[in-house]
Order: sequence, then structure tokens, then C-alpha cells
Amino acid sequence: MFSFLKSRAYSIGVDIGHDSLKLAQLANNGEGICLIAGRTERRPESVKPGSAAWQRWVVDAIREATANHGFRGRNVIAAIPANDVFIDHVKVAGLSEKFEIRDSKCEIPLKVILSKVKQKLPFESDDAMIKYLPTEDDNVLVMATERKIIDRHLAIYEKAGLSIESIGAWPVALATCYTGLFGRRTTDVAAIVMLLDVEPNYTNLAICRHRNPLFACSIPIGLRQLIPDRVGDESIVTRLVLELTACRRQFTSMYRSAQIERLIFLSGLTVDANIYTTIAKQMEIQAQVGDCLAAVEIENPYRSGIDRRNGNANVNWAIAFGLSLSIG
Repeated sequence: MFSFLKSRAYSIGVDIGHDSLKLAQLANNGEGICLIAGRTERRPESVKPGSAAWQRWVVDAIREATANHGFRGRNVIAAIPANDVFIDHVKVAGLSEKFEIRDSKCEIPLKVILSKVKQKLPFESDDAMIKYLPTEDDNVLVMATERKIIDRHLAIYEKAGLSIESIGAWPVALATCYTGLFGRRTTDVAAIVMLLDVEPNYTNLAICRHRNPLFACSIPIGLRQLIPDRVGDESIVTRLVLELTACRRQFTSMYRSAQIERLIFLSGLTVDANIYTTIAKQMEIQAQVGDCLAAVEIENPYRSGIDRRNGNANVNWAIAFGLSLSIG
């Protein structure tokens, strides 16, 4: 109990999806990562994602969670839902030679990035908020969101009375979750891994070298499509594997000397283990399940709001945990 009281709390990670809201706050208690508080709420079926009613529901749910479920402070790190993020991978020849390097990252003029993705954007470029990450081999991971969506999320946190430190990117959150909870061995630092995050209606894929994302993609096949009693499960899994294989092929063409060593299912127990096994076998890659709740200490399940016995074990906490673990 005393180590819990002395633990250094991280910011609250807020994962607002179209289908659910998840908040998680982790801490370092001197011996490892522990969970302070967590809360998840499903979107009411009568509420349309992105609508004014949806915004009111999110604000009310966040207020209730942060007021009554053991969260500390008002600082949050959030992420835009993957559905609302455009992702592309571009080549900028001679990154290190052409552009200044600061803190191991190249400062590329935004106009250079915009010129390479402008024609691909699903919305007007003047309305785009762009974040980009120089990776390796002159590649750049580009993420763009409509400005009105960013403004909508900022308004939610303001109305909920929270102080937003930053809006993160889901590929970075997944990489941070992996390195903070599962990739802590010395041999993991240089290893390239494929991370899979299965959400209700899509699957997020991020390929990273430790905490640095190299490639990311969101595939429109999720848990609802993979439920055996709704569709021909085998064919849907095969379709997902084909999409994942295409992503791996694209990654290999971009990073010719890189080799993916492991596949990690960060969605944990939310997906039937047989589906994970089928994916790993068809892709012929070594795999493991990343159970986020099993990787942290839950010192007081009643105080934290998360108890593996009450169904929260089957909630996908990967992005929320990764956001909380983000620093700065």
C-alpha cells in the first residue's frame, strides 16, 4: 500500500474511439509499472459517432470517470481515433544530408511533406493537421487529420475540465505500450516487431523498432467481423491475413535490410486465441499475446476500477496504456 502512495503517476491516457471511451492512468511505484485507475464506457447505440450528442456523452463520461474512479490530477494525453487519421509513407531522399537533425530527428519543412501527400488526402490540404516522423532509410511516416476533428476533441477536454498535454498518434501509443510493458529486454532495443491492435471494426498495425514506429496502417476488418457466429470466420481471418501480408510486403520494399522478428497481439484477451494462432501460422511468424493487464501491477482492484474478474480483462487497453506511458 505504501509503495502505491509513493508511486509517480503518469498522465491519464484517453482513448476516444467511435465505439467506446477508455481512460487509464499508470504509475511507477519504484518496482515497476502499476495501474492507478481505469475506466471504460461503451457508446450508446442511439448516439451517432462525431455528433453533438456523442460529444456530450464523451464529456459526461470523462467527468464522471475522473471525479469518481481514483484518477489523479487533470493532465491527459489523448489520441484521435484511427478512423479519423490518414496515414501515408513517403520517401525523402537524403534526409540527414538535406535537413537539420535535432534530437536525432530531421527537421523537414512541412511544405516538403505536404507536396508528397497533398493529392492523396481524403480532405482539403488547407484543412489538414499533419504530424510526421522521420524513420529509417529516408522514409517518413505521415499522419494527417482534419482540423475540425482536432478542434472537436480539444473542445471535449476543455468542457470536461481537463488539461491536455498533447494529442498523440495511435502508432506511437502502440509502440510505447509495447516498449513500456513487453519490450524491456536488451535484445528488444534493436528488434523490429509487428504490433496488432484489433478494435471492434478495424485492426491497427504498427511495425516498430523498439519505441520508434516505422510503418503503420489501419485495416477495416475488426472484432465484429471476426466473430464466428456472424460470418464465415475462416474466410474473414484469411482476408485479414492477406491485408497484413500486403502491409508486410510494402514494409519490406521500403526497408530492404529490415526483418520483422515477432508478431505481438496487443489487443490481448479481447480476441479468441484461435484467431491469433491462425493469423500467426498463416503469416509464418513467431507470435505472442500482449496482455496489458497482466503486464502491470493492480495493487487495489477496487480503487483502480479494473478487476480481471469483472470483464475488464477482455477490454483492449493498449492505446490508453500507451498514451499514459508517453512522456512529454
